[in-house]
Amino acid sequence: MKELEYALELRKRGLYKESNKKLQELVKFYKEDATINYHTAVSFDLLGDERKAVPYYEKAIQLGLNNEDLQGAFIGLGSTYRTLGEYVKAKEVLKKGMEEFPENRALQTFYAMTMYNLKEYQKAMEILLKCLIETTTDPNLLQYKRAIEFYSTQLDQIWE
Repeated sequence: MKELEYALELRKRGLYKESNKKLQELVKFYKEDATINYHTAVSFDLLGDERKAVPYYEKAIQLGLNNEDLQGAFIGLGSTYRTLGEYVKAKEVLKKGMEEFPENRALQTFYAMTMYNLKEYQKAMEILLKCLIETTTDPNLLQYKRAIEFYSTQLDQIWE
């Protein structure tokens, strides 16, 4: 669809307000289009208007998206809930996203941030340490891979 491509091109060029305006026009005519709802949500996020993004993310997920956009929608909605202080909702959305896309490190990282906000510090650190050690190429970290993996679930343990 040419109009959607145009709105996304505006976004790429950093013209967020113009892109958002075009997407809002499109979503009025294509209310049941998951992709347009998703990009409308993203456009509100880019403008720092997270609260307005929420219903578009929710509808996009409900309508069904391709895998790439669905991952982005889970991250976007979960992260948006987190920034709005709705930590339990953020946890639910991000957890569902991780169940559908268990290898997505961005979902895991936003989930860890949410766990921190919920004062589940042990879980937050465990997730982040595993993400770090499983994705790093830093030889200084890799030489301690086994120890970091071992301690990631036992941070409060004291050995005597």
